[in-house]
Formats: sequence, C-alpha cells, structure tokens
Amino acid sequence: MLHWRSCAVAVLSCACALLVFGDALAKLSRDDAQKLKDPVPFSRKSIDRGRVLFFQNCTSCHGENGKAEGSLIADATDLTTPDLYKSGTTDGEIFRSIRDGAGDQMPAFKSQIDKETDIWNLVNFIHSLWPESKRPALQDDSK
Repeated sequence: MLHWRSCAVAVLSCACALLVFGDALAKLSRDDAQKLKDPVPFSRKSIDRGRVLFFQNCTSCHGENGKAEGSLIADATDLTTPDLYKSGTTDGEIFRSIRDGAGDQMPAFKSQIDKETDIWNLVNFIHSLWPESKRPALQDDSK
C-alpha cells in the first residue's frame, strides 16, 4: 500500500511540475527551430487555411496585406520582406516565432492556434507573401 501511495505522489508531483514549468520547457531554441522542416506541403489548400488563420489572428499587427502598415505595434514585421525578419526565415524559425512569440512585441500564439498543423499552414501563408523568387515551389494539393 505504501508503494502505491509513493507512486501516486510521484505522478502527481510530475503532473504539477509539467503544469507549472511545461510552458518554459516546450519553447524551441533558435538552433532547434532552424532544424525543423515544414511537414505540411506548400499548397493552395495549406495557404488558404493559413490565410484564414492570418485574418483571425495576425492582421491587427501585420495588416491585411502582411506589410504592417499603420500597425498598432511600431516594430511589427513586414512579412512580405523576409530580409527584414529579426527572428529568422527558416520554416522552423517562423513556426517558433508564431508558437512561442518573438522579441518583446510578438506574443506566443500556441494557446490561440493549438494545432501544430495550423501553425505550419500559417507558415505556408507567410511564405506566400514573399517575393516569388524566395517562395518554396508550390505543390499539388493531391499529394
């Protein structure tokens, strides 16, 4: 009986620690983010889903066209010019900026966009705002 109680206390302690510290543990380092590759194909379907998420979550800072013109946030990133990104332009770095936040102004969206697939769809939409020469190749939706 004592062994069972000890196990139960250990499990509850771990669960509480995850609730308290889990958020900090789950954040990606920049190095880890750079290694991530977008698992969602850069397709019209993904871009369209990302556009919906963008209009729901991002336009107040980045504007409807992604250029951050007239933004409430002075340092909001112009998403159409990847050369100006401060937190990186790899798939994983953009994912990390959305999920975990970036700098002092960009909040984390992991509680608003809870499916990782949707964050990747948003990454694809952001890629679609880039100059055509910098975008990934568009893939067929049937793949």
